[in-house]
Amino acid sequence: MRSYNKSIVNLILSLALLAACPALAAAEEQKPIQPPAAKVRQPKEPGIEPLKETDDVAVIATNFGSIVIRFFPEIAPNHVKNFIALAQSKFYDGTTFHRVIPGFMIQGGSPNSKDDDPANDGIGRGPRMIDAEFSRVNHVRGIVSAARGGDPNSASCQFFIMVAAAPHLDGQYSAFGEVVKGLEVADKIVALPRDKGDNPGKASLVKSVTIQKAGEVLKFPLN
Repeated sequence: MRSYNKSIVNLILSLALLAACPALAAAEEQKPIQPPAAKVRQPKEPGIEPLKETDDVAVIATNFGSIVIRFFPEIAPNHVKNFIALAQSKFYDGTTFHRVIPGFMIQGGSPNSKDDDPANDGIGRGPRMIDAEFSRVNHVRGIVSAARGGDPNSASCQFFIMVAAAPHLDGQYSAFGEVVKGLEVADKIVALPRDKGDNPGKASLVKSVTIQKAGEVLKFPLN
């Protein structure tokens, strides 16, 4: 009798399980299909070559001395070409560092800073837009990077020089160079009195930006 009752119970459980299978299958079919993970553009490795005497450098002349910048064509070739072209056309001559923030950076390159209206400084553009060239170069003291708007591909002519590290900028802005001489000049500019918009006015005048060979303005071998 016990064996007979056990067989009946097993039969009932089997039938119940079979009846539940369609419902379970239906539940599986109703699960939302997850979209594939978005492909994130990976930043480029630094891969920066040592500076040579024949390499181009930028010399930014200010009231406080000159800042010499080497370029990173290996990781940001289009930003480097754009900056050199603008400098050679005298685009930057007479501009100012219109935004200076101690413990952070100095920003310049706006053509609007040439006039006497500080309200429009920082909104001027150059003749072309440059797509982002993000890399794994960290935004540490001395790095030169391209300013941009909300669109990563909106860099044009403005740039900033780091006077302190800002890790939150890493992989978000296109670093294209580094100060190799005259970083103390940037320190003097960032310490200037400024208005509520962090604009020091004409005191931060950029007299000129010229492109020269590294061997002409730097002593080799470099330390």
